[in-house]
Amino acid sequence: MTTSLVRPIDPRALKELRSADDAGRRMVPLTDEEGGQPLRCCLRRSVPGERIALVSYAPLRRWAAGSGADPGPYDEQGPVFIHAEECAGPGGDALPFGTSQRTVRRYSAEGRILGGRLVPEGGDLEAAFREAFDDPAVAFVHVRAVEYGCFLYEVRRR
Repeated sequence: MTTSLVRPIDPRALKELRSADDAGRRMVPLTDEEGGQPLRCCLRRSVPGERIALVSYAPLRRWAAGSGADPGPYDEQGPVFIHAEECAGPGGDALPFGTSQRTVRRYSAEGRILGGRLVPEGGDLEAAFREAFDDPAVAFVHVRAVEYGCFLYEVRRR
């Protein structure tokens, strides 16, 4: 991957989420018996036997807190899987979570949605990122799962 930088959930945010999530609930770890859950801490799927947790995460709210922006009504909160304990983070440069159908949602530096694009299964996510970043008003994009609408990861220009 050369044109964009895929970012997992920030390690500081992960530390906070492991104490209390963005809905104020305490983390409840579980042993993943089947594997296959998309882990937003290391951007890979879980394997059977790993200790994981499902927590509520508000990516735009956390970004806005660090940038001074006000996302207003675009502030969303939803479920994400993370390792229950600290992990090494992503290992590699490949786009995470396969080739399933995705939504690439564009945001301005003020935290407003500037549009989005549906990328069909097997589609070219890199092309969607290039298209988004061709617009100088786009500061970053969020990649979301279509089937549940969950946040998967953030992408920025390299």
